[in-house]
Amino acid sequence: MRSSPGTHIWLLIIGITSLVIAAASEGLETFLLHRTSSNIHELTRHPLQSLLISGFWIESPSSFLLYAVLFELVHANVERWAGTLRWLFTVGVAHIAATLISQEVLLLAIEHHTAPRAMKHVVDIGVSYGLAAAAGLLSYRVPRPWRWAWLAGLVLFFVTPLLTGATYTDIGHAIAVLVGLGCGPLVRGLPPWDFGAFSAPWRRAAR
Repeated sequence: MRSSPGTHIWLLIIGITSLVIAAASEGLETFLLHRTSSNIHELTRHPLQSLLISGFWIESPSSFLLYAVLFELVHANVERWAGTLRWLFTVGVAHIAATLISQEVLLLAIEHHTAPRAMKHVVDIGVSYGLAAAAGLLSYRVPRPWRWAWLAGLVLFFVTPLLTGATYTDIGHAIAVLVGLGCGPLVRGLPPWDFGAFSAPWRRAAR
């Protein structure tokens, strides 16, 4: 935890907000999820507030354990390796860019009558844009040739939906991954994983 404080503070806040959602009545839950969303309606009324707060809530408290695992596997690894400031910059820029661009795409769809006007009030909260960006930046820690397999996995998971009826969140995820990859200069010169170091104790034991 000391080596990745930002990850664990963020996870703690999400845990608290998840408990709030789990304990809230149905009406209060609906109000909180919409009020803390970074949808078109809230971005128009409270742009800075909605961009910030939306990153600290998840829609389904039951998925908290899954996010906890993903935070440890992705965010904590990136923060520990790149440092808190580089990690936070990447995640913050990705969250803002993915949110604004995806909501602008949705707004254009509404104006061209290809999406209902009610989508202006859609629940748009969560931490997935930050996770996608961190996964993109983590590519630079994976040594070659395994890096290409990691990148192929990212493309399949985040880009393929764009070819099969993309939603605005699919667009946001793709943008977030690109931001993470685009932040590669921030980690230039940092050492990748040394997988040989992990296998050395097993090789010595085999002898």
